[in-house]
Amino acid sequence: MAGGVIRVLVVDDSAFVRKVIAQLLRKSPFIEVVGTARDGSEALELTERLKPDVITLDLVMAPMDGVAFLRQQMPKHPVPVVICSVAHETGEMALDAFDAGAVEFVQKPTALATDKLLEIGDELVAKVKTAASVRMSALRPETPPPSPVQTGTAQHAGTATEAARTSILVIGVSTGGPQALRRLIPQLPADFAVPVAIVLHMPVGYTELFAQRLNEISTLRVVEAGEGNVVEPGTVLLAPAGRHLTFVRGADGVVCTHLDVRPIDTQHRPAVDVLFRSAAKVYGDGVVAVVMTGMGSDGLAGAQQIKASGGRVITEAESSCVVYGMPRAIDEAGLTDVSAPLERLPSVILDML
Repeated sequence: MAGGVIRVLVVDDSAFVRKVIAQLLRKSPFIEVVGTARDGSEALELTERLKPDVITLDLVMAPMDGVAFLRQQMPKHPVPVVICSVAHETGEMALDAFDAGAVEFVQKPTALATDKLLEIGDELVAKVKTAASVRMSALRPETPPPSPVQTGTAQHAGTATEAARTSILVIGVSTGGPQALRRLIPQLPADFAVPVAIVLHMPVGYTELFAQRLNEISTLRVVEAGEGNVVEPGTVLLAPAGRHLTFVRGADGVVCTHLDVRPIDTQHRPAVDVLFRSAAKVYGDGVVAVVMTGMGSDGLAGAQQIKASGGRVITEAESSCVVYGMPRAIDEAGLTDVSAPLERLPSVILDML
């Protein structure tokens, strides 16, 4: 980034959309649009020539679509990419794009009138700025998931007291999250002793598909959380985009999920803070929380409540974070019990159990 200005290449098959997105980005004094491309093949040429800091990328294009572009570009020269596409048309493609190395997503409106496109301006600028700060070396696109960590060894044997009081594992993650979760969750063994609940900042329309994909490569059952799911070992619950995930303990002692759009004053929905606070309220000192890669400080207030209730907090180390934002907030507040890079998180989690 020359002089702190983010150089952006805009890729979209619509001349109208290219024009509007370029106008939206140019409203920021920190962004310079250095070029536009009509499809993936033109984007490959311009990326080689212009060397942009960030690319905004449509997915549905011909002759080369956005996913094909990523699969060719990322192995030779990784560039932070913000997907800008229509959700209901590109669900599977968007997940393929994350697998191939995309780092952020902005949902393009279905009605491409200028006023509709203008509505995404602030979000687009914010996510381009986020993308410009990512460490692409921490992304490992489309690597096969590792085998589960083995349990029952001295290396992973926690104390009986710890095991007895651990009731749930809660995870918060944002930018770089799809790739990080694909490396973490498949390593949790089939006999993992407690339920798992996750908040991943992801646009509406993708969490169910992502849960299905994660389920295919994991020994644990991974599902998008619904209303009233029983929270039990063997199951990983992924909060649905657009609704907060919380817990309710019934008179019979059984804990079930509750989904709600409230509170409405959070920056994200679902919010890590809402999940963590609810876990602390329902499970007390039985909570182990993990805060992973992501921009901002979502999870900080929730981690404070978990610690106040006697629970424990693990953070992903800066060395493996795509964006060292959410874990940094926890670390700097002195709330971290253990910090570890992504490849060691499964072992650290099992140690705490």
